[in-house]
Amino acid sequence: MFGGNMQKMMKQVQKMQTDMAKMQEELAERTVESTAGGGAIKVVVNGKNEVLSISIAPEAVDPDDVEMLQDLVLTAVNEALRKSQEMVAQEMSKITGGVKIPGLF
Repeated sequence: MFGGNMQKMMKQVQKMQTDMAKMQEELAERTVESTAGGGAIKVVVNGKNEVLSISIAPEAVDPDDVEMLQDLVLTAVNEALRKSQEMVAQEMSKITGGVKIPGLF
């Protein structure tokens, strides 16, 4: 009796692992975008938290205020990474039923 439930549970775990691996592959192809400085800085990140591109509008480049440009880039990158992590967590929760698995995402 106990063995049947354990076997069923193991099959569910294996399916979840397969679904999660597939989802991770799909998320690697999905992107999120963040902007800063009214759109002067644009950052694109994928579901693997890889920065794919950073666009800087020419008017955002002021040689007399490099610190502001650095701050805008930093803000846009951090926001894009946060959005990416949020996207991954949301998609993975569809597989895990909302149960958070430490170290997974």
